Amino acid sequence: MAGDDDLTTSRGLRIPGAALDWWASRSGGPGGQHANTSDTAVTIELDVDASGLPSAVKTQLRKVHGATVRASSADSRSQFRNRTLARKRLGELVDEAAAPPKKRRPTKKTRGSHRRRLEAKRQQSEKKKRRAWKPDH
Repeated sequence: MAGDDDLTTSRGLRIPGAALDWWASRSGGPGGQHANTSDTAVTIELDVDASGLPSAVKTQLRKVHGATVRASSADSRSQFRNRTLARKRLGELVDEAAAPPKKRRPTKKTRGSHRRRLEAKRQQSEKKKRRAWKPDH
């Protein structure tokens, strides 16, 4: 059975709570005297190797974010709300890595780019012809 600290993403990937490390720090910005003296900003860190995710997702996460993935939130004056937001953002980062890559659809060259390429070739050819040695008559 999944623990309460486990994170389940919208794609259904489950990350055990043991792979997540979180801490709170002082939040900057407005919010009154209380907000600047309370540790309300939250950062959650995911150890990719201990995440229990499929190897393809781990590889993509390492390629984009490195060995650890961090998400933070200081949007709310409440530490609980910021922790919820940071967990959601971390889940979105993992879901991005799990998404299959978009297939590239090749496009045709524009008529203008084709014309410019041929014109540049013509100019280069003329330049080379002008450099050719011609005997004096």
